[in-house]
Amino acid sequence: MEGIVLRSTGSWYEVLNPEGTFSCTIRGKFRLAEEEATNPIVIGDRVVFDLNEDKSGIITQRLDRNNKLSRRAAGRKQGKEHIIVANVDKAWIVQSIRNPRINPGFIDRVLVMAEYLHVGAGIIFNKADLMDEAAEEVVMYFAKLYADLGYEVVFTSTKVEGGTRDLEPWLETGIHVFIGPSGVGKSSLLNKLIPDTALKTGAVSESTQKGKHTTTYAELIRLPQGGFIGDTPGLREFGLYFVEPEELSHYFPEYRDLMGECRFPNCTHDHEPNCRVKELIESEELAIERYESYLNMLSAARSGKLDVGR
Repeated sequence: MEGIVLRSTGSWYEVLNPEGTFSCTIRGKFRLAEEEATNPIVIGDRVVFDLNEDKSGIITQRLDRNNKLSRRAAGRKQGKEHIIVANVDKAWIVQSIRNPRINPGFIDRVLVMAEYLHVGAGIIFNKADLMDEAAEEVVMYFAKLYADLGYEVVFTSTKVEGGTRDLEPWLETGIHVFIGPSGVGKSSLLNKLIPDTALKTGAVSESTQKGKHTTTYAELIRLPQGGFIGDTPGLREFGLYFVEPEELSHYFPEYRDLMGECRFPNCTHDHEPNCRVKELIESEELAIERYESYLNMLSAARSGKLDVGR
């Protein structure tokens, strides 16, 4: 039997196929084969499984992945790859208008990851009901910046009627993930999109302005329209361990479009003379905020501390 993994708790996997949902374990060979990753099977994986007499299953094969979203593991498994979700059609970066405030550096890191993996990406500015005159200038600046780069940008609110109307058409097909720091309202958005999910929500710490972690396991949730949304534990940092310093600019669309216009073909847009990117930054034709994100990532890549920065 074949199916798609909807939930992973580390030892059991809920697998959906046309006949229903089955609780499955995996054979030990998977853990031995996946030495570079902390988890051999993740939500979004398409798998083959055998059915036991008690209607539980044993996953015997994982089919080839189209892509995967991952970060570097921490703790005892530090240095290994921690895969979050597989076969993603679109990654939505969730930020809030306020409480906590927008983090452009986080947005840019996830966009680099999406570019690298050839995953579609969009940005959700949540808590739009908190928009006021003080926030509007900053929020709309970044909304226009990312929209002009070709990324989908939508505004949502879980506090007003129709607050997710602009997002819903994008979620009718495929596998989507919400990626963002805890506290930006990912679980509240899912509760609004699918009221019967009843996901836990957490308050934002007043001292740190960072949300309290509320999601404890990864889950793929079926939308009434047919698509899926991945609910994953809140991420405060996103590793860029897969990016080589000399290749980083390839994942910034506005810099990639300028390849060949710098004096040196392997220009890193940092210290080299006659750099077209730096010229456009100085003339304010390219956003200084994106360039600062780029330099922070470049420094991290060169030092080997590729998970630093928030």
